[in-house]
Amino acid sequence: MADDDLFAPPGGPTVPPRPSVPVPPPVGAPTPPGTPMPPPAASAGPAGPPGPPGPPVPGFAPETYYAPGWQPAAPRVEPLAVASVPAGMVLGPVGIGLGAAGLSRVRSRGTRGRGIAVAGMVVGAVVTVAWTVGALAWWQGEQARVPLAGDVTAPQTVNAVQLVLGTCLDELPPDGEVAQVRAVPCADEHRAQVVARTDLGADELWPGQQAVDRRVARVCTPEVLGSDAPEGVELVVWSPTEASWRDGDRTGLCLAASADPLPGDLLG
Repeated sequence: MADDDLFAPPGGPTVPPRPSVPVPPPVGAPTPPGTPMPPPAASAGPAGPPGPPGPPVPGFAPETYYAPGWQPAAPRVEPLAVASVPAGMVLGPVGIGLGAAGLSRVRSRGTRGRGIAVAGMVVGAVVTVAWTVGALAWWQGEQARVPLAGDVTAPQTVNAVQLVLGTCLDELPPDGEVAQVRAVPCADEHRAQVVARTDLGADELWPGQQAVDRRVARVCTPEVLGSDAPEGVELVVWSPTEASWRDGDRTGLCLAASADPLPGDLLG
């Protein structure tokens, strides 16, 4: 027997009593006098209507559970927007059209690439303007080479390469390279006229300035004026230069010039 059992009271060890838990009376039964009443439960106010739903979040479907940290996949880049940049650099107006279509799809489908589409439109516009300016310059250059229709009806400034047989000039320009001259009707007062012309081969290589001058001089002889030519008329040779040859000039001219006004059309 243990030492503690020697001092234990008869009947075994004493067990402390457990606190009694009040049992509520049955529903409808009278409450005995002296029974403590439980505190009244806090009453909740009437529940109000649910608030309006918040704005939809892009990439999240409503009434769908998403794990914490989940993020929707980034929208794809609009292919038309990407294609507008190289198309604008090469095809000009096509880039503008693709950029506008890509921008419309970005807005309607929620894809990415708005900045790329705008860049494609800008590049296409710049290339289109450059094309327009280049085409206009080319057209003006071609018009500057169109030969005149012989005698002109009114005074006008033309390029020397536009002169043809019979064109009259108000005066002979100074010696040297000639770019533009003043063509006038032969019935008006004039001091020079084209009396002969020769065209060199378009596919020929540059033979040198002296060789070109000699070839043009072959057609610039007194025989082109005839026996009725007035006195004091001199013949002047205009031939292509190396620079004008590279630009396609193959025209050689023979002009009759005088310090005094010429009598009408020397070619009759």
